[in-house]
Amino acid sequence: MTDRLAEGLSKQARPAAQGKPDRVRSVKLVDRVFDQLLERIRTGNYAPDSRLPGEHELAALLGVSRPVVRDALSRLRDQGMIYSRQGAGTFVSAQASNTAQLAYSPVKSIADIQRCYEFRLTIEPAAAFFAAQRRDKAAIDKIAEALAELREATSHQLHRVEADFNFHRAVTQAANNHFYTASMEALKAHIAVGMHLHGLSLMGARPGLQQVYEEHQEIFQAVSEGRAEDARDLMRKHLEGSRDRLFEGRVLDLSLKP
Repeated sequence: MTDRLAEGLSKQARPAAQGKPDRVRSVKLVDRVFDQLLERIRTGNYAPDSRLPGEHELAALLGVSRPVVRDALSRLRDQGMIYSRQGAGTFVSAQASNTAQLAYSPVKSIADIQRCYEFRLTIEPAAAFFAAQRRDKAAIDKIAEALAELREATSHQLHRVEADFNFHRAVTQAANNHFYTASMEALKAHIAVGMHLHGLSLMGARPGLQQVYEEHQEIFQAVSEGRAEDARDLMRKHLEGSRDRLFEGRVLDLSLKP
């Protein structure tokens, strides 16, 4: 088990390109623009209380349409990273400088993958609980878009890390708590390692991909229907299942690990 994980950790395969419907492609563009703008804010290129370029200028700068920029800005606004002044434009929030300080050491070992799962189990079930209590139509639509992307990948017998992360991020965003969201963003690269290796473990004769998609679908239904306790429990069950599938039910003893 550890040899297989170590091999996957050292050499992550790139998924083959597949055709995408326009709606899914648009979702990916929004994610990319969001990540680019967030990175510029975090690195200080756009300083706290500074004015962002307008939508037209950002669209030209990033090579996307204005609606894509508008959706990415809306996501940043929902997270409290930016704010608007009527007639003056959009500005970087002072809180953004605090978010920029949140970072974690990179994944260097199999034990680190397990630690990441352990930490996710302390925040994502709670975020799903509050997402079910606080969700609105925009939040549900974002989760549904990510779920549609997962469904498409599953139909092609593929596991896409980006689609998987987008789903978990959308659930966290629905909780409307920037501490949860900032933690997920800071953990993105770490989570991606575990998701990639988990995806590899799903390939084979057993219907693993379909089962995992159904787990995501159940979480979505619980959140969208406002069933907070079910959302929390389903998220925990999903994360524990992912961890156990990856480690084949034999997690490491971390008590003596540095």
